[in-house]
Amino acid sequence: MEALFWISTNIFGTPAILLGFIVLAGLLLQKKSTTQVISGTVKAVIGFLIINAGASVIVGALNVFEPMWKEVFGLEAQSLGQFLGQESFNAQFGSAVTLAMLVGFLINVLLARFTRLKYIYLTGHMMFWTATIFAGIVVHTAGEVSQLKLVLFLAVILGLYWTIQPALTQPFMRKITGNDNIALGHTSASVALLGALFGKWFGNAKNDSEKIKVPKGLEFLRDSNVITAVSMGALFLVGAVVIVMKGTPGAQELVAQAGQQNFIIYAIIQSLTFAGGIAIVLMGVRMFIGELVPAFNGIATRLVPGAKPALDAPIVFPYAPNAVILGFIGAFAGALIWLVVLGSTVSYIFVPTMIVLFFHGATAGVFGNVTGGVRGALIAGFLTATVVAWGQFFMVRFLISSTVPDTAMWAADSDMFILGPIIRFLAQLLF
Repeated sequence: MEALFWISTNIFGTPAILLGFIVLAGLLLQKKSTTQVISGTVKAVIGFLIINAGASVIVGALNVFEPMWKEVFGLEAQSLGQFLGQESFNAQFGSAVTLAMLVGFLINVLLARFTRLKYIYLTGHMMFWTATIFAGIVVHTAGEVSQLKLVLFLAVILGLYWTIQPALTQPFMRKITGNDNIALGHTSASVALLGALFGKWFGNAKNDSEKIKVPKGLEFLRDSNVITAVSMGALFLVGAVVIVMKGTPGAQELVAQAGQQNFIIYAIIQSLTFAGGIAIVLMGVRMFIGELVPAFNGIATRLVPGAKPALDAPIVFPYAPNAVILGFIGAFAGALIWLVVLGSTVSYIFVPTMIVLFFHGATAGVFGNVTGGVRGALIAGFLTATVVAWGQFFMVRFLISSTVPDTAMWAADSDMFILGPIIRFLAQLLF
């Protein structure tokens, strides 16, 4: 029993170590060289640890952003309450999330092998965050759930989602790419579909966005790190200026956090810190997934002849680069509107997740453009902001408030917001 307890605590209870063993096994099964095995295993473990480090940086910046905007709107000070947070959640449930992700991937492969839905989901970092958010919903809803039940439940849900989602977006993907070779495998699928439908209803396909030219001065919008820094910088700056001008007791308390530093400069540094945290997490995810997915992809593609790869959102960007910019502009404008509306009506400070608004708004913009041109792309972007803003509110307040609301503020995506209530209902029903 002591040996089993040691294994449970130090291997299955330590996600980074468990992940390392999984990658190690996958590489050994593919008969990779010793160098590839050692390199892949070590980089996967380091990548997972980097994710935790980046999450801590982001939470620190959000601890400045949220109270600042509450003071801007004159709202009563409130907190997210008692919750685990990403770091503690990883320590407790990270092994279940990792196993569910891998078993769900195998279910995806089996469904692709034995059904007509020949899509294999290969967007690894989305696999990780989707599994994490869904696990957070289940634990929040059902409380203590055994690791085995949690793994099995998540694996089935994820396997079905990763198989069906690419199939739903494929009719529009054929129009975008002009062929049937690749599919979209990304959590922006819901807003992509909404964008395509609303573009068809309210847009004009003849007014193709690719017939207009984007000024060179806006080319910085193609860099997600710059977008995050500039966008959050603007929000932090506006909030800081208002706080300094208000001079209320609450505002003075916030200004005091900066110490000897000017509060406006302090706020700008926090915005850049937030962007840096996102960059750290993404670097960790890329390293983590860059080793994990190849350990299984080779096996999967051999087992499923004729399968189509479902890939990350940027695969559609080259087909309509102007629509990418228009989609983001629509999403950013919508985010600012909903920031004011949510703060004024339901006393919730929406944290505009720029990394989500860019990739989801841009993807939706491409889908909206293919059916509705320029107007369709802008509408698709606005719809993205609407889903993300209200989805974040309901997710943080009602679906995940005791587990990882901090992660839901910046890592939860459109499809997760749409599927969240369904996951909660199923968790109530089964557990």
